[in-house]
Amino acid sequence: MLPLSKMARRIHVAGKNADDLGNQCGGWTITWQGSSGAITTGTTILQAIRAAVLGGAEVTYSRDGSGAAGAAAGVVVIGETPYAEGNGDRADLSLAAEDVAAVRAVKSAGVPTVVVLVSGRPLVLGEVLGTADAIVAAWLPGTEGAGFADVLFGDYAPTGRLGHSWPRSMSQVPINVGDPGYAPLYPYGHGLSY
Repeated sequence: MLPLSKMARRIHVAGKNADDLGNQCGGWTITWQGSSGAITTGTTILQAIRAAVLGGAEVTYSRDGSGAAGAAAGVVVIGETPYAEGNGDRADLSLAAEDVAAVRAVKSAGVPTVVVLVSGRPLVLGEVLGTADAIVAAWLPGTEGAGFADVLFGDYAPTGRLGHSWPRSMSQVPINVGDPGYAPLYPYGHGLSY
């Protein structure tokens, strides 16, 4: 599925984090907790995808995933909103219902789907894992969405490796190498490249 072609006839981008600079930056950006929206200058992932395509390729967008039918590929950018320290503590690290619904909408339109996860920690992927054709952990890419677009379109090969284990479910949290029955979704050191 990856890298995507810059010459695709149409790429449909969806998700609450696709066009939100504050969500890309996370906490400790401008203010302690950060905030969603245009909190500073920079390039969102949606803006970067639009700037990267070539040859008249069209990039469409909907937050909820509607309008994806007929696209050559879908990119659904989901994940967390900003937080810092204890204010970000959660008893459940599952994806928000809005995120799952956006992925489901793009995939149910018959579109090959890339999920981009913007977060400061591993989240429980749940049904998104079986729905998406590819999943990329973008972490908190900051103000320069173009750097992420470079990876999405293959201008730069991903090189990251997990510095922790990624849990399958909340029942595995916390999970560490050496735990009895260690069977994470992605083990410590996991990472793929082109």
